[in-house]
Amino acid sequence: MESGMARRRLATFAIATLLALGAPVLVRAQQASESTRLTLQQAVSIALEKNPAHKAAMAETKAASANVKEAQSSLLPHVTIAEEATRGNDPVYVFGSKLRQQRFATPDFELNILNTPAPFGNFATRVGGSWTLFDSFASWRGINRAERVKDAADHQLERADQEIVFHVVDSYYSMLLAKKHVEVAAQSLKTAEAIFERSKNRVQSGVVVESDLLSAQVRMATRKQELIRAQNDLEMARAQLGISMGVAAENNFEPADVLAERNLPAIPLTDAEKQAVESRPDLKKVRSEEAAQQQSVAIAKSAFGPRVNAFGGWEADNPTFVAGGGGNNWLAGIEVQLDLFQGGARRAQLSRERALQEKVVAAKEMATDGIRLQVRRAYYDTDAARQQIDVARASIADSQESLRINQNRYDSGLSTITDLLAAEDAALRSETEYWEDVYRYFTSYANLELASGTLNPQSPVVTP
Repeated sequence: MESGMARRRLATFAIATLLALGAPVLVRAQQASESTRLTLQQAVSIALEKNPAHKAAMAETKAASANVKEAQSSLLPHVTIAEEATRGNDPVYVFGSKLRQQRFATPDFELNILNTPAPFGNFATRVGGSWTLFDSFASWRGINRAERVKDAADHQLERADQEIVFHVVDSYYSMLLAKKHVEVAAQSLKTAEAIFERSKNRVQSGVVVESDLLSAQVRMATRKQELIRAQNDLEMARAQLGISMGVAAENNFEPADVLAERNLPAIPLTDAEKQAVESRPDLKKVRSEEAAQQQSVAIAKSAFGPRVNAFGGWEADNPTFVAGGGGNNWLAGIEVQLDLFQGGARRAQLSRERALQEKVVAAKEMATDGIRLQVRRAYYDTDAARQQIDVARASIADSQESLRINQNRYDSGLSTITDLLAAEDAALRSETEYWEDVYRYFTSYANLELASGTLNPQSPVVTP
C-alpha cells in the first residue's frame, strides 16, 4: 500500500515537473516560430547602417570634410556689406559726414557751425573686401593639414565599421552557442530523468537503497535549473545581438544559421602581421595624424614670413535711407606685413608644434608594437581553438561510451549511482566544452581578422 502511494507521489511529481518545464519551452518555441530569421550577413548589414558607433564615426568624417572646405576658403577673397544709420552733433562727425555726402558748402566754414553744428544724420552703405595674396604658404599648408585630418577621420570610420562587424559576429555566435547550451541542457535533463527512472525501479525492486533515488532526484533538479539558466542566457544573447546591430534590445530575431564546425582559410602569422602593419585603419589614422602635425609645424614656421594683403572698399552716404542726394567714394590698397617682435610667442608656438610632432611619432611606434602583439595573440588563440575542437570531438565520443557502459553496469548492479552520475556529468561537460571550442574558433578567427585589419562583411567568418 505504501509502495503504491509512493509510486503515485513520484508520478505526480514527475508530471508537475514536466508541465512546469514544458510551459516556458512551448512559449519560447511559439515565439521562435514567429521570429524573423536572420543570417549573419544580414545582421552585419543592419549594424553597419544603424549602429550608433557607425553614425558617430560618419559624423566625424562630415565634420572633417567641412574643415577642409573652411581651410580652402582662406584662398578666396572675403567680401562684406554693411548698412549704418547714425545721427549726432559731434563736430568731427558732422564735418566728415557732410563731406562724404558731398553736401559741404561755404557757409559750413563758419566758426559757430564748425564748433557747434546742428544734429546731422547719415545713412551709409559700405561694401568692403580683403584678400590675402601671400602668407608664406600658411593657407596652403592649412588646407593640407585639414585634408590629412579628414584622412584620419576616414580611417577611423573604417576601423569603427570593422569593430562593429566583430561585435556582431561575436554576438551572433554567442546566440548560436546559447541555443546549443539550451539543446544540451534539455538533452541532459532527459538523461537525468532516465537515470531517475532507473533508480526508482531499482529502489522499488529492493536492489538499491533509497539514497540512490534521492541522488538521482537531486541531479534531475540540477539539470532543470541549468536548462532554465540556459534559456535565460539565450534571451540575453538575443538582446546583446540587437544592441550590437543598433536596434532595440527587445527584438524578435532568430538566427538562421546553426553552430557547426566549418573550416576557415588559414591565415599565416607573417602574412597577418604584415597586413596589419600595412593596412590596419587605426594605424593609418595615426600616420595621417603624423602628416597633419608635420603641416602644423610648417604653418608655425610660416608665421615668421611676410604676408601680403589686398583690401578695398566702396561707401555711399545719404541724408535719408532712400539712396539719392548724397555721395559715394572708394578706397583700395595693398599692404605688406612682417612681425618683427612678439615677445617670443611665435618661437614658443613652433616649439610646441615640434613637441607634439615628437609625441605623434612616439604614439605611432607604440601603436605599431601593440598591433603586432594583438595579431600574435589572436593568431595563437585561433590556432589553440582549432586544435581543441579535435580533442573535444574525441572526448564526446569517449564520454558517451563511458555513460552507456556505466548505465549498463548500474542496471546490472556492478556500479554505484555515484559512478553513473559522474559519467553523466562527464558526458555533459565534454559536449559543452566542444561547442564552446567551436564558438571560440569562429570568434578568435574574427578577432584575428580584426587584428590584421581585414575583417569586413565579406570575410569568410561572416559569409557561409
